[in-house]
Amino acid sequence: MKLDNTVIAITGGARGLGLAMAKRLGSQGARLALLDMDGDSLDDAVSDLHADGIEARGFMVNVADEASVKQAFGDIATSLAPIHGLVNNAGIVKDGLLVKAKDGKVEKTLPLDKWQQVIDVNLTGVFLCGREASVQMIEAGHRGVIVNISSISRAGNMGQSNYAAAKAGVVALTTTWASELARYGIRVGAVAPGFIETEMTASMRQDMLDKLTAGVPLGRLGDPQDIAESVAFVMTNDYFTGRVIECDGGLRL
Repeated sequence: MKLDNTVIAITGGARGLGLAMAKRLGSQGARLALLDMDGDSLDDAVSDLHADGIEARGFMVNVADEASVKQAFGDIATSLAPIHGLVNNAGIVKDGLLVKAKDGKVEKTLPLDKWQQVIDVNLTGVFLCGREASVQMIEAGHRGVIVNISSISRAGNMGQSNYAAAKAGVVALTTTWASELARYGIRVGAVAPGFIETEMTASMRQDMLDKLTAGVPLGRLGDPQDIAESVAFVMTNDYFTGRVIECDGGLRL
C-alpha cells in the first residue's frame, strides 16, 4: 500500500516506539491519527510532527474500554477520513513471578489485577482497535493494513506471565485476522521487537542494562527507528500478511 494521503492510526502514538513509527510513516505521506491516554503527550507529539511537515491529530482513548475505542475511531473518520491502516502499539508491563517462595513457603504470588491490567491493554485493546479498524476499512470499500506489535517475550519470559501471554495472543490474532480479512483486501502482520532503547530501558540500572545488552548477538539494544522500519515494511509490502517480523538483533529467549 502506498502511504501517500492515507490515514494511519497508531495506538500509544504519543511517545517512544509509537512516535518513531508516526515519524516514519508520516515521512511517506501518511496522515496520522495518534491515539493515547495522555493528552499533554499527544499535544507535544502532534506539535513535533507538524514541525516536520507531517499532518497529525491526537485522540485520547483507553484502548481497553470498548466505548472509548468506538468513540475515538468514529472521531478519526469524521475529522480525517476512514482509516487505511492501524498500528496496534499501545502496551503496558506489570512484571512479577507467578509465585515467589522461600524455604518451601510461598511469600508472594502474581496478583490478579496485574494479570488483568496487562491482558486488558495488550490483548483486549488490540482486539477492540483491530475490530473497529476493520469495520471502517470494509465499509469505506478500500484496502487496508493492520500491524500488531508483539514482542520477543511471546515465547515466554521469566517474570512476565501476563505480558508473554498477551503478546503470544497478539500473534494468534494476527494469523487469524489475516485469514479472515484477506477477502476484504485487508492485510494483517505483526512485528516482534527485542530489547529496544526506550524510557523503560533508560531507567534500568547500568549493570542490568549491560547484562541485557551482552546477550544480544549484535551487541546493542535496538533503536525505535529499527521497529518503525519494520512497521513501514509491513504497511507497504502488498504480499505480506499473516506473518511476524522478528526485529531483535538475533536474540532468542
